[in-house]
Amino acid sequence: MADLSLKKLTKSYGPVEVLHGIDLEISDGEFVVFVGPSGCGKSTSLRMIAGLEDITAGEIWIGGRMVNNLEPKERDIAMVFQNYAIYPHMTVRKNIAFGLWNAPLSKAEKTARIEEVAQVLDMANLLDRKPSQLSGGQRQRVAIGRAMVRNPAVFLFDEPLSNLDAQLRTQMRLEIKKLHQKVGNTIIFVTHDQVEAMTLADRIVIMKDGHIQQVGTPEDVFHNPVNAFVAQFIGAPSMNMLDATGNGQELSLANGERIPLSRTTLSGQKLLLGVRPDDLVLHPETSFISGTVSVREPLGSETLIYVTSAYGEVVARVSGKDAPVVGDEVRLGAPPEALHVFDADTGAALV
Repeated sequence: MADLSLKKLTKSYGPVEVLHGIDLEISDGEFVVFVGPSGCGKSTSLRMIAGLEDITAGEIWIGGRMVNNLEPKERDIAMVFQNYAIYPHMTVRKNIAFGLWNAPLSKAEKTARIEEVAQVLDMANLLDRKPSQLSGGQRQRVAIGRAMVRNPAVFLFDEPLSNLDAQLRTQMRLEIKKLHQKVGNTIIFVTHDQVEAMTLADRIVIMKDGHIQQVGTPEDVFHNPVNAFVAQFIGAPSMNMLDATGNGQELSLANGERIPLSRTTLSGQKLLLGVRPDDLVLHPETSFISGTVSVREPLGSETLIYVTSAYGEVVARVSGKDAPVVGDEVRLGAPPEALHVFDADTGAALV
């Protein structure tokens, strides 16, 4: 196991800079997830850590040594890719053993390590099967086993669940989390799926356009987003954003409603009022949104309702029992402590 540091890490393709000097410290044994939209630089960062992409500028440190000029095999890392990349003509045992091809171990030591990994991954009874006899989730576990058997300092996962169906993704998320709790290795996991990020990570690194927007625990980035991008990217459905203007210690909304704030804003300042669908309450004593239900999505114990209002479409998560139906007129509000306020020009969080 090892800690990892990225120092002013930059990547350019010709005159185009795609990664803009990122800094990040990852502790020994930490599970860190890089998340962001396509093109944000998360996979490029991972490939640079692995040694599969050249570094334009900056430094990468793994376990106290700078690895900029080391080959991938010299970095003490193991990578699990989006596709399984396992050999169809080999058994599970031989696929896992491939990770030990050049290891200076005796045959007995290699056998013991393969069986230990198979036990951890609950695959001991599958070692003599071929990949064609396995499910998608089992094939992904073989790929993870081939990485695990090397006992690397750092595991790198590049969107390993994106080729699985929804049920398998949920299952594999749980298995990867259990695996980390068992072995305790440092893990860097790249995904575009914020649900994967929230459920797996000790800390989340949220990226956009080659910049790190925020680093924090899942709870921190959800409840205390530093800007409007993070607020809307983390959480499903996204946070609702309503145009507003500052008026001292009040917000003025488009429909004339005034909402008291816990801090002072500049009078006339253009703002965005953010409120999560989970925090909106139907027909409260004090409401600031009214409109007509245009779409509803029943999800069993809860229902998402899409409300056409003066601010455009607003989404609320309500109880699945007696949820409003399409065409109903509704009023929505939220407690003051659940409101977020952002500068409309910079996106920076104010409250």
